[in-house]
Amino acid sequence: MQKFTTALVLFFTMAMASSAWSASVSRGQFTTDVIDREPVDMIDTLSSDNRQLKYFTELSDLQGQTVTHQWVYNGNVMFEKSFEVGGPRWRVWTSKTLQPGQSGTWTVHTLDAERTQIMTQSFEYQ
Repeated sequence: MQKFTTALVLFFTMAMASSAWSASVSRGQFTTDVIDREPVDMIDTLSSDNRQLKYFTELSDLQGQTVTHQWVYNGNVMFEKSFEVGGPRWRVWTSKTLQPGQSGTWTVHTLDAERTQIMTQSFEYQ
């Protein structure tokens, strides 16, 4: 009986752990626009003649949680936006208008409710 109980506890522990690991960002990308909840292109470098940029994420199995996009430039948080995730597949995006003189590497951290980074991506603004 003790082996059965141990096996049962181990099974439920592994099942709970695997369900926690399945929550994630399925896709994340920088884009110039989002149409019908889909990014129109993928940007890794943006020239200064185009100052508007969006960051898109598709979230999986995070319903009921809060997820945040945190835009960082030169080590400083420039913008944050939080979202309440309403379903098992949820698509969100934020946008940022970049100013002249803000060239260099920009990073967006996608944070979970505990503010743990669940995805980080960067692009170059030239």
